Amino acid sequence: MRRPDAETAFRELFEAAYDDLLCFVERRIHLAVADDVVAEVFLTAWRRFDDVPEPLDDARAWLFTVAHNLLRNGQRSRRRQHSLALRVLREPGDAPGTEADGVAARVDLVRAWHRLGPADQEVLTLTVFEGLRGTQAARLLGISRPAFSLRLLRARRRLHHLLLPDPTPAAHPTGASA
Repeated sequence: MRRPDAETAFRELFEAAYDDLLCFVERRIHLAVADDVVAEVFLTAWRRFDDVPEPLDDARAWLFTVAHNLLRNGQRSRRRQHSLALRVLREPGDAPGTEADGVAARVDLVRAWHRLGPADQEVLTLTVFEGLRGTQAARLLGISRPAFSLRLLRARRRLHHLLLPDPTPAAHPTGASA
């Protein structure tokens, strides 16, 4: 059951902790996403306001703990994404030529993967690594099958373009969605 004065208490907590919490997060991640993390911290606090300790100092500490946990979850997510890229290196299928050529091709693939935007990585991952059919992947993303097919086609083209010798980033912005 939510405290009777929850809205007032939440506003006081927000005013008392926002700036310090933002500085805490900005010291740990890119400035462009720090506001989003802080917003998620306060959303969590509002949803779980009965779990927030009542003394203001304890409540501030609770918010910092939530922020720390969100940042750790984000790091784990980024590590999983990196691991996925490394799985690309381990995929079977030797390229013709020397072993050095194969290694160079795989390094190029990993570099190209990292230059793809998250949306392109997502559609490729759903089909290649997760083994979902187009209809299943479209349902997962909440889009139509033709829309998914178009996204997949464009992601494949962008990946192909990035694998060409000396791709020009200005000609095809990475991760652009159409």
